[in-house]
Parts: sequence; C-alpha cells; structure tokens
Amino acid sequence: MKSQIALIRHGITTGNVRRLYYGATDVPLAQKGIDELKRLRDEGVYPDGTGAQFFTTGLGRTLQTLELIYGEQPHEIIEDLREINFGDFEMKCYEELMEYEEYRDWITATNDTKAPPNGESIREFSERVIRGFKEVRARHSIRSLELRHHEQDARSIVICHGGTISSIMNYIWPGVHDNMYGWLPNPGHGYLLLLEDDGICRHEEF
Repeated sequence: MKSQIALIRHGITTGNVRRLYYGATDVPLAQKGIDELKRLRDEGVYPDGTGAQFFTTGLGRTLQTLELIYGEQPHEIIEDLREINFGDFEMKCYEELMEYEEYRDWITATNDTKAPPNGESIREFSERVIRGFKEVRARHSIRSLELRHHEQDARSIVICHGGTISSIMNYIWPGVHDNMYGWLPNPGHGYLLLLEDDGICRHEEF
C-alpha cells in the first residue's frame, strides 16, 4: 500500500508582496496568491486528498490555502510547525532595518544561534519544527496501521510554511544543500514524501 506525506507551502501573502520579514504574524493571502493556488489546483498539481488526514499551523494563510486546494476539511493544528518568529523584525522590510546594528549583526551571523531581538534563532526554530514533524509522523504511522487492514492508501497533507518545509527536508536529507533554504519551495508548491515500511525513502517536488 502507498504511504505518503505532502508538505505544501501556503500561497503568496501580502507579506511576500511587500517583501516583509514575517513568520509569527498572521498575514493573509494576497489576491495574487489566491489566483495562483486556484490555477495550480485546476492544473492538478496537488497530491490526491481522498481519505487524507490534514494538518495546518492554525495561521490564516495555511487555513486559506487548505480550503482553496481541498475545500473545507477537518484538520489538526500543529503550532510547532509555524514559521520562524522574527521578533522585533516582524512586519518590517530590509530598507527599514538596514540602519540598525542589531539587524546587521543578525543577517551577517555565521552561526545558527543568533536570533533577532525577541525572536528565534535558526537552531531554535529547527528544533521546534522537527518536534512538530515528529508529531505528524507519529499520527501518520497510526493512520497507516489503521488503513493497512482495509487495503487503503495512507495520506497525510500538511499545509505550512516555506521555512518549515526547508527545515524538515534538511532534517531528512542533511548536506544536500549548503543550508536548509536550498530546499525552499515557491509559494503554493512543496514536496511529496514517499514512505516504505514507515521510513521515508524518496521525495517528489511539485
């Protein structure tokens, strides 16, 4: 039987359009993002959601994306899968921040432990995200066992964030890219993880 977990990045937001640092802030989809998700959905880009269990991070942009792609679906919220918290830099752009020494120190840091004021470091963020992903894996394993006796495919679909997906992929396949952001999917896109014997064996990009 097939077993798969889809990681889907939410659509383009007003924060993307304005080139803002945002993660913890509940920013809605932009009209451009809504239109793009509908186009991708109609082109059949997304994994089949039949019988799937769905997960979001509870932020509006993930809820909007879920409904646009798959319609109204019951889903579990896993807050550990939320995007990185940029702290005092939230909802500000490069041009607004570049004059501040704290910002320059942060963007030029060569380690993953430097955090924005009142925000998260890359290390803290990744550790949180992996906790959330392990929760998804545990629930997916239970679902696989339940469906195995009925000869049905096990599908889990996670609507989350670009940094979240990058961190998960880097955790599963470390060293493929220079850093985790080499895995960053475009808004509305993501990866399909294919499992065998409850282990992730390969992935497909969509």
